[in-house]
Amino acid sequence: MHKDEIHLKIFMCVIQSRQVVRTTESTAEEASTSAMTIPQLQPKTGYLKRLGTVDDPNAVGHIPIIETEWIMTHEEHHAAKTLGIGKAIAVLTSGGDAQGMNAAVRAVVRVGIYTGARVFFVHEGYQGLVDGGEHIREATWESVSMMLQLGGTVIGSARCKDFREREGRLRAAHNLVKLGITNLCVIGGDGSLTGADTFRSEWSDLLNDLQKDGKITAEEAKKSSFLNIVGLVGSIDNDFCGTDMTIGTDSALHRIVEIVDAITTTAQSHQRTFVLEVMGRHCGYLALVTSLSCGADWVFIPECPPDDDWEEHLCRRLTETRTRGSRLNIIIVAEGAIDKNGKPITSEDIKNLVVKRLGYDTRVTVLGHVQRGGTPSAFDRILGSRMGVEAVMALLEGTPDTPACVVSLSGNQAVRLPLMECVQVTKDVTKAMDEKRFDEAMKLRGRSFMNNWEVYKLLAHVRPPVSKGGLHTVAVMNVGAPAAGMNAAVRSTVRIGLIQGNRVLVVHDGFEGLAKGQIEEAGWSYVGGWTGQGGSKLGTKRTLPKKNLEQISANITKFNIQGLVIIGGFEAYTGGLELMEGRKQFDELCIPFVVIPATVSNNVPGSDFSIGADTALNTICTTCDRIKQSAAGTKRRVFIIETMGGYCGYLATMAGLAAGADAAYIFEEPFTIRDLQMNVEHLVQKMKTTVKRGLVLRNEKCNENYTTDFIFNLYSEEGKGIFDSRKNVLGHMQQGGSPTPFDRNFATKMGAKAMNWMSGKIKESYRNGRIFANTPDSGCVLGMRKRTLVFQPVTELKDQTDFEHRIPKEQWWLKLRPILKILAKYEIDLDTSDHAHLEHISRKRSGEAAV
Repeated sequence: MHKDEIHLKIFMCVIQSRQVVRTTESTAEEASTSAMTIPQLQPKTGYLKRLGTVDDPNAVGHIPIIETEWIMTHEEHHAAKTLGIGKAIAVLTSGGDAQGMNAAVRAVVRVGIYTGARVFFVHEGYQGLVDGGEHIREATWESVSMMLQLGGTVIGSARCKDFREREGRLRAAHNLVKLGITNLCVIGGDGSLTGADTFRSEWSDLLNDLQKDGKITAEEAKKSSFLNIVGLVGSIDNDFCGTDMTIGTDSALHRIVEIVDAITTTAQSHQRTFVLEVMGRHCGYLALVTSLSCGADWVFIPECPPDDDWEEHLCRRLTETRTRGSRLNIIIVAEGAIDKNGKPITSEDIKNLVVKRLGYDTRVTVLGHVQRGGTPSAFDRILGSRMGVEAVMALLEGTPDTPACVVSLSGNQAVRLPLMECVQVTKDVTKAMDEKRFDEAMKLRGRSFMNNWEVYKLLAHVRPPVSKGGLHTVAVMNVGAPAAGMNAAVRSTVRIGLIQGNRVLVVHDGFEGLAKGQIEEAGWSYVGGWTGQGGSKLGTKRTLPKKNLEQISANITKFNIQGLVIIGGFEAYTGGLELMEGRKQFDELCIPFVVIPATVSNNVPGSDFSIGADTALNTICTTCDRIKQSAAGTKRRVFIIETMGGYCGYLATMAGLAAGADAAYIFEEPFTIRDLQMNVEHLVQKMKTTVKRGLVLRNEKCNENYTTDFIFNLYSEEGKGIFDSRKNVLGHMQQGGSPTPFDRNFATKMGAKAMNWMSGKIKESYRNGRIFANTPDSGCVLGMRKRTLVFQPVTELKDQTDFEHRIPKEQWWLKLRPILKILAKYEIDLDTSDHAHLEHISRKRSGEAAV
């Protein structure tokens, strides 16, 4: 999957460590010998696009990569706990603040201490580094407590003119040397990271000058002979090349979409047009994803200026929307929007145009710095935490020959890339726009950005067909429990189907409705305004089709259904298997179908993520934040929180990581009474510190005997006189609410992808005047695997499924469990095989295009 698809959520862990090697025409074998020494396996060669896209190796903007996997020995596991002994790390935040920075700072501090290193806060960014004194203070485990859920940056950020001058950098070097700090973690944008690289390149000369001036001794200079730099990209703009997602972007999207949803209600009341201006500097990512997440009528972004006749096109589009019955129009404008001549397109320009030509009541809202504020989303907390862990490992493993690197997100994997090469590529995008090479600028943003743009153009700019009927008939249905984002997937599926010239039917109440004939035709306006609505507008039930195959077959014939899109959870997957089995008995079932995973449990085989899981995760985090506030006020109190998920521990684990839980009990990781006793003892020790509160999460089916009540009673009994216990069962609130930007965007893209596949598969299955599809690949699950959307036959996924417990046999997120425990101060071994070892990238050029 790409940049926002994943937005990805994931988040998250490295399943395969990767090495990117500097190479020109060298072979993979030659390249591997020039890389840092690691356990050897047979390399798998491939290509990594500028923003992590795996694609054609001959295309512009690709980076050759080598992927490796290995098994760590016990000694290597244990080595992480002693890696930092005798070393010191400083962490600072610089430039514009972004939600999630505090999560990264917290992870750097705690993992640094875990490895045996001393860790220092640098307050007020580079200015604090220059001023020294009280601005550089040693951090403790407790000093980053209650930081995870706070927006902005607790240690402060500032623009620093002094650091731009050599004299300022000389003072900064002096301050670091005196404290014995030779490892610096910088969290900021491309300007902040460029400054860090300059500092590192001058380090030896700075030490020589300090020694000549008598400000440091020869011994101090020797101990601080080299400086390691690692950067984490913190920016709401998501404009840094080399990472799928920057820290703060997802939270900014949360703020924007919340405001758009609120404005939509007032716009409908008064039949108004609203023009909303969002941040992003020269990057249109926020504006583009917002437009997909709220179903905007038009979006202006700097990477793709509108055609010369855009004024006519815009007014025609707004008029058509009103003609179809809509009571409002939403236009999104990126702050850097321009026309093809480079002239800025402002919100006021657009407002004046709409008022003058159409006479619509039009208002402008400039969102401004509200986008930077507020609580970080679950995604940004996990991203910041994951990147912080990786940054510490990169610093402590660094050598004088290791280039300054930036820790990035590629799919759900952490990667290390040379800092300045990423900065240069980022500058290439701006240069391409300045030179009006807009097509190239779009390509440089990455395939994900381009896919977003293509889906937006289809849904917003293509005129839907007027006449009813259609080339083929496709039915759409929801199955299983409700999940936020289901409606967005239905909307996308219906409208893309209509654009393709198909007749689209909607089925109410899942397979039960299909058996009873609860089916109707959907037009363009039928799904209007569905993107931001939670639950399932079509209705959904857990009923499986097996007992009603005869009635279902009859209705497939009656309504001439030639393809079926099933949006739902494990029941949708199981129902797909039953339909495949039913083909032996009923020829009418020999039609293509595709399952789009949509469940808060995230337990559908064949996909790393499901629609609705991100919304549920944020709901849990919000609740945990409030509970922690309560616990902080009363002190000496432990809360036990029960989450949903069936037997799947995804929600409990990821919410534990995002909310800073002390423990998370899940079915996939069996536990005994001894483990419970150890957790109680851990909390007893915690109550002796300044952090006198506890948070424990329990997946609803983690153990049939150790129930929530049992664990609550155990903690209450064992904690007598030391702490009080309380319990909370979150229940079905996790299935409700408005979908998050990730779930809206993910669902929209999944629906478009599924309908494109469906149209092709129907044509492929057309035989003798009818549709007949009986091959395994005619019934698939559309899932996200690592970084790509793939169609996998449901029959091939059977061997990967634990049907008794309704979970996949292998789940990628389990690799994140050790991080949760380390950040909660448990003495465990960290598997460093999960850490990236990417040291060099080479930039290929095709013509004038830079990688």
